[in-house]
Amino acid sequence: MKKILYLLLCLTFPLASCIDEDEFPDTPHGNFEALWKIMDEHYCFFDYKKQTLGVDWNEVYARYSRQFDDGMTEHQQFEVLSNMLSELRDGHVNLYSSFDMARNWSWHEDYPKNFSDTLQRHYLGTDYLIATGLRYKILDDNIGYIYCGSFANDFGSGNLDDIINYMLTCNALIIDVRNNGGGMITSAEKLAARFTDKEILVGYLQHKNGKGHNDFSKMEEQRLKPSSGLRWHKKVCVLTNRSVFSAANEFVKYMKCCPNVTVVGDRTGGGAGMPFSSELPSGWSVRFSACPMYDVNKQITEFGIDPDYKVDLLQEDLLKNEDTIIEYAQKLLNQ
Repeated sequence: MKKILYLLLCLTFPLASCIDEDEFPDTPHGNFEALWKIMDEHYCFFDYKKQTLGVDWNEVYARYSRQFDDGMTEHQQFEVLSNMLSELRDGHVNLYSSFDMARNWSWHEDYPKNFSDTLQRHYLGTDYLIATGLRYKILDDNIGYIYCGSFANDFGSGNLDDIINYMLTCNALIIDVRNNGGGMITSAEKLAARFTDKEILVGYLQHKNGKGHNDFSKMEEQRLKPSSGLRWHKKVCVLTNRSVFSAANEFVKYMKCCPNVTVVGDRTGGGAGMPFSSELPSGWSVRFSACPMYDVNKQITEFGIDPDYKVDLLQEDLLKNEDTIIEYAQKLLNQ
């Protein structure tokens, strides 16, 4: 037997564990058997993917096992293993080698972008402020605008205090998380905690506690506690598109539970499973969803969260140098 280290890649829990796995040879069939078994015993969305996509993991085994032979090159092995993983259509499922990263980005590549860097520069101009990775400015109609493009870095409490203090004279606030692919859930929580004055239920999570597809712990509550720093009490619009994923998807989930918050834009990209990682006999690493998370109604948000107002970036507005989604949010907030 060998030990394979599973590392939690989201910093919600300081969890690392070693799990015994059967040892497989570093051959095309050995790598296939290892990968299929790792996913079979530890991936968390099999039932959900079967219901929504018709994925039968045993059928996947039978179909892909026939595609391996000892004469395959590394690149051929990688391609077939990547195709097998893509059956799950999970943005948190990746295979990493020294020469490529297998990914499934259909959660945003198959949809309109609903975001334009050029238009954003029109609204931000050149005199915007930057703090802890957030870009912010007060727009002409006295609505504050904050662009959060990533949760990859920690947010300093003093920075968030300074940003909110700067916006205090504004009538309302826009938080734009379009194209935010995620990062640390703790950062998403820190920002969302500025928009509630009391502890609120925002969702649920489970842990995989066995090798069966349905071996999970009981649902545990996710509760958002208010920040001890400055908090915002006026109206807020959160702007979303299909490229909002993982920790950013969680942020939208939290904000929908906060008072005075409206979500405008496109459905988010999803990514509702905390990712863990493991290793194949070849030395390639695999990342996969292992801890399912749910919204406040106990619904999985793996395939995204719907906005309160579905708005697309229109071509005629683009030609006028206007962002349809920002303009719509401004009208809502000015009512």
